[in-house]
Amino acid sequence: MTPARRVSILSRMLEGVGIALDSLRANKVRAALTVLGVAIGVTVVIAMASAITGINRSITGILESAGPKTFFVMRYFSGGLEIDDGSEETTPWRRMPWLTFSEAELIRQLPAVRDVNIGEYSSGPVGFEGVDLASVSMAGFSPSWIQVNGGDILAGRNFTAIEYAAGSRVAIINDKLAESLFTGRDPIGKIIRIYGQPFEVIGMHVEAASLFSDADQPRLAIPHTVFTKVAEYDRGWLEIAVVPTERATVMEAQDQVTAALRSRRALMPGEENNFSIVTQDRVLEAFNQITAGFFVVMIALSSVGLMVGGVGVVAIMMISVTERTREIGVRKALGATRGEIMFQFLVEAATLTLVGCLIGMALGAMIAWGVRSFTPIPAAVPLLAVVAAVVASILTGVLFGLYPAGKASRMDPVEALRYE
Repeated sequence: MTPARRVSILSRMLEGVGIALDSLRANKVRAALTVLGVAIGVTVVIAMASAITGINRSITGILESAGPKTFFVMRYFSGGLEIDDGSEETTPWRRMPWLTFSEAELIRQLPAVRDVNIGEYSSGPVGFEGVDLASVSMAGFSPSWIQVNGGDILAGRNFTAIEYAAGSRVAIINDKLAESLFTGRDPIGKIIRIYGQPFEVIGMHVEAASLFSDADQPRLAIPHTVFTKVAEYDRGWLEIAVVPTERATVMEAQDQVTAALRSRRALMPGEENNFSIVTQDRVLEAFNQITAGFFVVMIALSSVGLMVGGVGVVAIMMISVTERTREIGVRKALGATRGEIMFQFLVEAATLTLVGCLIGMALGAMIAWGVRSFTPIPAAVPLLAVVAAVVASILTGVLFGLYPAGKASRMDPVEALRYE
């Protein structure tokens, strides 16, 4: 392509963009349908893609804090969305025996396992000197819980293995609970009430807030040995986090855990496991299945918006073709080809939808900023979503502009010049 040819195409594109912008200013009401429809579709794409990106980052961050080799043993893990109507078919976990403390200790003794952390969860009343919180998230852990859950002890210390074995009434609170109960005072050494029972605060824990943790809410951790005695919780859902040794692979540790639990539970060679071993890859796969459903919804909603915008393109471009009939006749009389006429009108149509796209991207980015600022979701606009939104909006303009552009290009120049 010669430089003169490139300049000619660029000048026609700029001319088409200018005419489209003039049409927007002159026909504000008609153009609003086009711009609004495309803007809504693009806003949905940008906002939902940003939220999904943030959710995936939260999951990845949580798994990374547990260590790259850590995996989990659970009573039951579905690995995706399930419908539970209470029947035996939709509640297979009912057939799964509870994981027990003795099984956790059995896993701890395996050659490929460096350590395990057990955890059960609840929420209940916590108070201190007249400040009473009705529902504080709490967990019963073993001493290695920070290694799995992440975060740091900001003040004080963690409970020891001796305190854990003795069932000592000690607690580690997070910074949010410290703010709620102590309002600027040092919490270390204070006696708080958990379910009405006295516990000494020995440490203050802090971790980054995320979608799947209560780090931005008051919470506390106590030894599991005392948790089972004072807390009101749903029994049967003990979780065991397994940390393999440095030399052992994740697969070796999983094989040893599987063999040990099958032997303890007297499972025959042909029987399925009545427990779940959950790797980090499996957790990510499960959440990817969930987010795939959001992508389907996103595409459906954005398609509706783009269709509305496309209808607006047809309407406004047909009016534009009618109003500029004599202009088209003059251009054809001066030698303009059908392709040149069609190209100009397609550029105008794509410009209309691109304006809606830019507005939608701005709105979507604002929503992503709001989600990131006011929720634990680290929402971020992915580049792929921006590219997809721009391409989809331009294609919408081109596809829906084909009919009016084709009609303009097929006009007879003599008849067009006679048009009043």
